[in-house]
Amino acid sequence: MRVYKYYIAAFSAFLIWGFFSLALKPLQQYASLDILFYRVFLSVVMMLLINVAFRKKSLVKNWDHFNNLTVQNKRSVVFLTLGGGILLASNWFVFIYVMNHVSVKAASLAYLICPILTTVFAFFLLQEKLSKWQWLAVCISVVSCVFLSFEHFEDIFYSLVVAATYALYLVSQRKNTEIDKFLLLTIQLVFTAIIILPFYPEYSGKLPAESLFYTCLFVIVVVFTIIPLFLNLYALKGINSSTVGIMMYINPIINFVLAIFLYKEEVTGQQLFCYLLILISIVIFNEKIIFSKRSKPVSSS
Repeated sequence: MRVYKYYIAAFSAFLIWGFFSLALKPLQQYASLDILFYRVFLSVVMMLLINVAFRKKSLVKNWDHFNNLTVQNKRSVVFLTLGGGILLASNWFVFIYVMNHVSVKAASLAYLICPILTTVFAFFLLQEKLSKWQWLAVCISVVSCVFLSFEHFEDIFYSLVVAATYALYLVSQRKNTEIDKFLLLTIQLVFTAIIILPFYPEYSGKLPAESLFYTCLFVIVVVFTIIPLFLNLYALKGINSSTVGIMMYINPIINFVLAIFLYKEEVTGQQLFCYLLILISIVIFNEKIIFSKRSKPVSSS
């Protein structure tokens, strides 16, 4: 029975992320770069406070472990960590821009494509194997993207950029296993903050004075960044990553429903057909997990 709490944690994380637009849309009048600046800076402050206040033992343990690595492994950890920080910041910026200035549908499509795109990158970069069914799913997704590009090229272009940056981040971090994940993310955000800080005086807008901006930003950092991240990391302690990966689709489905019924975005028959193809490809891609036979329970005497 204890395993159910891990399923609930994973489900809750992606359920929360699905409603991200509710906090982001009210900031539509602000530049995407400004939202990125303040999201990164506030996230860094709060994550540093969490590490210092509640994770001192973990910090010491990770520092000792890093010092015991070989020079080559240290270089690999530094490269993957800092490179991942750049990819994550790029994904955040493009996602914010797409959500507020393109469409919520495009943002939801990005995270429908992302899991499959991640596996394709892993095939070429990490030499991970794909089954025939998974290659079929990839082909169906490609066909649906081609159809979408005929009349909605901007949507599919930005969706692919968002999906590609996050997929490359995930693939690059699969090999980055020497550091605690929460500490890893903290380092990446600190590095990102250091990079973008020199650009802040030149490219940021006027310091926002409205309380709405800071309220929404606080909600974005706490409710839509730190809390679901904690839940996701906690879930991975008790269930495998494939199970968590399937639950990722909760996020874009909620986004798509909000786009239609809350934000009243127009959806054509062609778009619905293409989204249906992508959903079919998702089922095919994960057929081993979805249709796997459950092991028979062992009878107790």
